Amino acid sequence: MTVFPKHICRPPGNVSRILFHNTSLWRLDDIWTLFPTGREDYVVVLLEDGVVWELTRCYRFRRDNNSSLNYDYDGHKSGFSCLDGFIYDKSKWDNTVVTQWDLVCNREWFAKLIQPTFMFGVLLGALIFGYLSDRVGRRPVLWSTSIGMHVFGIAVAFTFDYYSFMLARFLLAIVASGYLVVVFVYVTEFIGMKARTWASIQIHSFFAIGTMVVALTGYLFRTWWIYQLILSTVTLPFVLCCWMIPETPFWLLSEGRYKEAQIVVDKMAKWNRTGTCKLSELLSLDLYGAVGEKPSEVKKYNLLDLFYDWNIGTRTLIVWLIWFTGCLGFYCFSLNSVNLGGNEYLNLFLMGAVEIPAYIFICVGMDVVGRRNVLMFSLISGALFCGVIMVIPKGNYIWSVVASVAGKFAIGSAFGLIYLYTAELYPTMIRTQAVGSGSVVCRVGSIIAPFCVYLSSVWLFMPQLLTGTLAFVSGLLTLKLPETLGKPLTTTWEQAIKLDEEKDSS
Repeated sequence: MTVFPKHICRPPGNVSRILFHNTSLWRLDDIWTLFPTGREDYVVVLLEDGVVWELTRCYRFRRDNNSSLNYDYDGHKSGFSCLDGFIYDKSKWDNTVVTQWDLVCNREWFAKLIQPTFMFGVLLGALIFGYLSDRVGRRPVLWSTSIGMHVFGIAVAFTFDYYSFMLARFLLAIVASGYLVVVFVYVTEFIGMKARTWASIQIHSFFAIGTMVVALTGYLFRTWWIYQLILSTVTLPFVLCCWMIPETPFWLLSEGRYKEAQIVVDKMAKWNRTGTCKLSELLSLDLYGAVGEKPSEVKKYNLLDLFYDWNIGTRTLIVWLIWFTGCLGFYCFSLNSVNLGGNEYLNLFLMGAVEIPAYIFICVGMDVVGRRNVLMFSLISGALFCGVIMVIPKGNYIWSVVASVAGKFAIGSAFGLIYLYTAELYPTMIRTQAVGSGSVVCRVGSIIAPFCVYLSSVWLFMPQLLTGTLAFVSGLLTLKLPETLGKPLTTTWEQAIKLDEEKDSS
């Protein structure tokens, strides 16, 4: 959508002849196979009125001497900006946001703001809807954000200028982030211990499948607004059906709404064709007494409660660092995929495909050796592959690709695991805010990732050095986190703190 195709200034008239170095052409569209990508060059054109122009990417020059058409010219010439627009290479993309509004040359920074602005919206969405989900419930937030994704996704496709595009996409980022944060908590709270690992992690597999669908859609539809419109329609089925999903019993219990929680549990038992359980017996509650009819006042929690005491505060800082590292590495590897060579759509497809075996690996590994050990192994392995990339000689293209894919596998494993692990480390009343705050820190990493890739102009392997160092440090600090394998979700601070005590005793 925001790729920068090759381009040159549009000449101020009809062209009769074209010259590029020693090659003579009749159509400007034929120069793109010869036009370089990395260095500045120009094209000489002869207009029908006999005037000779030199066309570059951002300027055009009119020659004062039009007596001959030669590529090299030492005479006087007058420079002008590209007042008539630009001519773009359409061999790969028919129409992008960049070509739609000429976001090149002195307007290039407008295009470079698109991704950071989107990620900033994702950051705000994680914070806002994480808070709202703990206040008003998981179900209303899932419903509102799914509708928002459909509406704002379509709105992006029909924007009429750059500013309306940025606004619609910013709102889309907010609701999409809120949906993503809440859906992980929703699944985690609805699934029992036996299937929680697979159900929560395999949500990421659908995210990876989505990446592959995006690559396929981009390959089939080369016009950005058609591409955006098609991708926005995939949310429609859930918009039509999301009203059917119930609220989670965990949230209802945390709010003191015990009778409603019992109704949901009874429905779950009916769907699973098994006997129900009485929450009043499990939790020693009187559902039909004063508590059941009129819930007592329930304390509201905020982000400061993530630093409830020294141990919880330390846990929060380590978890945030892992979120940041995972997202930074994830996007650094993904953004660098265009530099692997070959077809850009195939590269993106492979970057999505490699995540699926990564998530299967962590699902199997977590149930065998635990969450903490798999997370530590993934982070340190990611650091190791970053180091391997740095020592591979520049000409060994195949080995560089293999190491990059392996690095994405390792970092993707850590990135997928931290969602579930965070949800298991915190009690119900603060769980969504814990995942939401982690997602906020994560999006800071995604905003920094493009600038981290830009540092390769300072030193080729600077992105790998930064990502590898952070991954190694995060991997070591993971050892200070408690293990949650085989343990029920905590509902109180006392149970959450007890996880640390069990870690120390073991």
